[in-house]
Amino acid sequence: MDTKWLMLWLVIAIGLLFYFLAPVLTPFFIAAFLAYMTDPLADRLEAHGLSRTLAATIVFTALMLFLLLLLLLFVPLLEQQIRVFIAKFPGYLDWLQNKVLPSVQQRLGLEQMALDLGALQGYVAENWQKAGGFMAGVLRSVSQSGMTLLGWIINLMLIPVVTFYLLRDWDILMARIRALLPVHSEPTVVRLASQSNEVLSGFLRGQLLVMVGLGTVYAVGLWIVGLDLALLIGMVAGLFSFVPYLGFIVGVLAAMIAAFVQFQEFFPLIYVLIVFTIGQLIEGFVLTPLLIGGRIGLHPVAVIFAVLAGGQLFGFVGILLALPVAAVVRVLLGYAHERYMQSRLYGAPPS
Repeated sequence: MDTKWLMLWLVIAIGLLFYFLAPVLTPFFIAAFLAYMTDPLADRLEAHGLSRTLAATIVFTALMLFLLLLLLLFVPLLEQQIRVFIAKFPGYLDWLQNKVLPSVQQRLGLEQMALDLGALQGYVAENWQKAGGFMAGVLRSVSQSGMTLLGWIINLMLIPVVTFYLLRDWDILMARIRALLPVHSEPTVVRLASQSNEVLSGFLRGQLLVMVGLGTVYAVGLWIVGLDLALLIGMVAGLFSFVPYLGFIVGVLAAMIAAFVQFQEFFPLIYVLIVFTIGQLIEGFVLTPLLIGGRIGLHPVAVIFAVLAGGQLFGFVGILLALPVAAVVRVLLGYAHERYMQSRLYGAPPS
């Protein structure tokens, strides 16, 4: 069989394997992501004379302590914000039923809309009271199935274990993969892999910092405005900011609804717009140029398409891998364009 056809069938087989094993592979992808992000720190410690195992242990311990600190700090705050949201949820429904819907019906000349928002309000309140809180609701839904609970525990235990071993043996794994490359194509593959790694590492680390920075700016700004759900809305807007303009749109809509219901005034809406406008200016002129720059070079439409396509094909794993895969595809397309420009097809005179 020709080598090209063999490689094609190999790629198809790997793609099908990822498709069918996507739920099982989630903790391994998370561990590989953590190891990939922290490998440069381990390399720096190793360059200062530490053994790879000691360097990996130090970096892994620092990573686990950092994640644990985030959980201890933000989970209680997030739970408190969700409790506030649930407490205010009847007010949001009342505002929608008694102000928004009548105004829409009057302006558009529609008939009475058959939305039983009162029943929805009672259903949400009843179920929240039974849950007894955010964490209790999560634990109750998970514990309904012993296998589901066991799966969660195994995944949580797998992530740190796999992360440590991948971090310790990262350079060895890369060297073994390189040794498997065909001799005649090794320089080209290594060059493309190096370019992909440069794009990926810079983009991922920069994008995470941009998300954290934007979430902080939004949360602090909304807190200054006096919004009760400042932290929750700011975190959600920062999280969605990896898709261009999505974080801004979601954050503005949620914050304006929350502000109007809470204050019942027009001026807080202007303050909300000011907060998100300042956030967008900081992102456009400071965060993105400083932390990301032109490392990925993907058009916003391409980013949106990549995220939607990844989610449609592979679910949550596809969303996680969408932008990294798109960045690699961009490098490969650049190489294909380079080869095309050098080919006889491009340089041949028209017939």
